[in-house]
Amino acid sequence: MRISLLILSLFFCANSIAASPLDTLIKLPSSSLLLIDKDKKVLQTKNPNHLYIPASTVKVLTSLIALNTWGSNHRFKTEFYYDADANSLWIKGFGDPHITSEELDLIVEKISSYDNVEIDTIGIDTSHFSKTITIDGQGSSLNPYDATVGAIAANFNTINVRVYDDSISSSETQTPLTPLANELAQGLTIGTHRINLGKAEHCPQYFYELLKAKLNRSAIPTDALFLSGDVPKSAKLLFTHYNSKTLEQVVASMLEYSNNFIANQIFLNLGAEKFGAPANLEKSQQAIKKYIEENFNWSDYIVVEGAGLSRKNRLSAQQLIDILQKFRFYRHLLPTQTPDIFAKSGTLKNVSTYAGYINRKDYWSPFAIMINQSVNFHFREEVAKELVN
Repeated sequence: MRISLLILSLFFCANSIAASPLDTLIKLPSSSLLLIDKDKKVLQTKNPNHLYIPASTVKVLTSLIALNTWGSNHRFKTEFYYDADANSLWIKGFGDPHITSEELDLIVEKISSYDNVEIDTIGIDTSHFSKTITIDGQGSSLNPYDATVGAIAANFNTINVRVYDDSISSSETQTPLTPLANELAQGLTIGTHRINLGKAEHCPQYFYELLKAKLNRSAIPTDALFLSGDVPKSAKLLFTHYNSKTLEQVVASMLEYSNNFIANQIFLNLGAEKFGAPANLEKSQQAIKKYIEENFNWSDYIVVEGAGLSRKNRLSAQQLIDILQKFRFYRHLLPTQTPDIFAKSGTLKNVSTYAGYINRKDYWSPFAIMINQSVNFHFREEVAKELVN
């Protein structure tokens, strides 16, 4: 009996003095934290100016610059040309990150509204983006988060397929199975898979195949062949398609699903907006540098891409707070952990970050948590919950 009571006593004693998530964070060697109130008074802090790998929290910076550059109602465009002499439909992409199968239905509806349009060839012009873009940190896996960027893209340059014993089908009723999708699905295990297209040259090919399949479901079926190159001078502008989603909606989707493809499409478009086409990483890095120089008093940071894939990216907790102060109007675009926490997480190997707002006394206080060492996956959320109190 005495031994049992002693064990129970020790158990309750140990639990009563167990370190809280916040206490644990403070003791971690490679971590930083900053929480401020409405008067910019520091409520919690640790290493606020130390640079760490931000992972996907850098998407908040990409979003902020995009929204400040174009406005929340901006819509990405794609141009459609028609060469009547050659019966050629040409598409010039401008890096729209959100052309889905549903968006292609709207495009086909527009094409079908024109009289006397016969399509023998479909050409894709990708000249708005450089052909030699390599995103640091992007891997060669089939995972959607490694999808290749490009001037023209459908469904985030991914396919969603269902593999059976003896056949393959699309996993989406709105998306026909194209020859390329069928080819890429060969060798996958039985089940449902969402994979990226892999090679850059697959991206315009898939767009062509998907558009052709959609046209064949419309009033203007076609056996059109695939062409690639610049829009010929003989082709006349048929219409400019503006995406049905506004920039604010695209950003909200990108932040909720942490879509690396969307983030770096936006990042590259920012460079082309500032310094002209073709878009490339160097122009985008300069555009981000110029924005930071004009809006923040930062002496040291590194941003090489806009999704948080690269381990070369470096920001501090204070810099994340600076970003959040300017992002406050768009707080509702961030994912919600609880009704009192709006925040973007970031995860790489041995990197766990979290930045956003917590509701304290009816004021949304910005906070930033940066951990560059191994911790439990949900540890950052536990710290954020403690910060609410």
